[in-house]
Amino acid sequence: MVTPIMVGGIECYPIGLTDPQPDFADPIWGGRTDGAIYDCLAASPANPGLFGGMAVLKYWAATAPVIASPPNPADLAQQAVESMNLSAITIGIVPEVGPDSLGLVGMPVWMWVEQPSEATWGPITRTASTGPWSVTATGRVADVTWEMGDGAIVHCEEGVPYQDVFGKQPSPSCGHTYTQQGEYTVTATSHWVIQWIGLGQSGTIRLDLTQQVPIAVGEVQVLRQ
Repeated sequence: MVTPIMVGGIECYPIGLTDPQPDFADPIWGGRTDGAIYDCLAASPANPGLFGGMAVLKYWAATAPVIASPPNPADLAQQAVESMNLSAITIGIVPEVGPDSLGLVGMPVWMWVEQPSEATWGPITRTASTGPWSVTATGRVADVTWEMGDGAIVHCEEGVPYQDVFGKQPSPSCGHTYTQQGEYTVTATSHWVIQWIGLGQSGTIRLDLTQQVPIAVGEVQVLRQ
């Protein structure tokens, strides 16, 4: 990696000759006529310059410096995403998961995101840097695809957690009804959309994370005399 230099008390990375070169009358030459004027890139949120979040400084040098090459912004974006430590949602569902819980055919099933956090739902923002260059990524879940195990697929946002006061009402935003008894594996896939920007570029990363739970559905037995 290129070693930074100090220009006017600011740490920066040489990025090439200043083009065009300033006239020799410019004070930056300090009365010299040898050497050349070079651009040097420094991180400076207070002075974004031409690079967005960076400042371009100019300095004189007698010999050409080692030039710093910018990284691939997509690589930095991926590093930013990895630092988010994203997780699949924690599934909230009624009937609940467990050996003592049983749903009923024809009764509403409620699904929701249990205790959403920045790592399971967003928004979440992280920045990855190397030298003076950085990329910032912001991600959030666009929606969740629920595969109910009986062939049905439901697309939802966050959903509404079930409460006992709701009784037999269907979910207002994310629900399903089974028509046959059985044991079902419910799969929830959260679809992340992550926007990144840096080094004069931008892009989108899409990521799917999946969680599964088993539930059981039975039928009401009617006794006749």
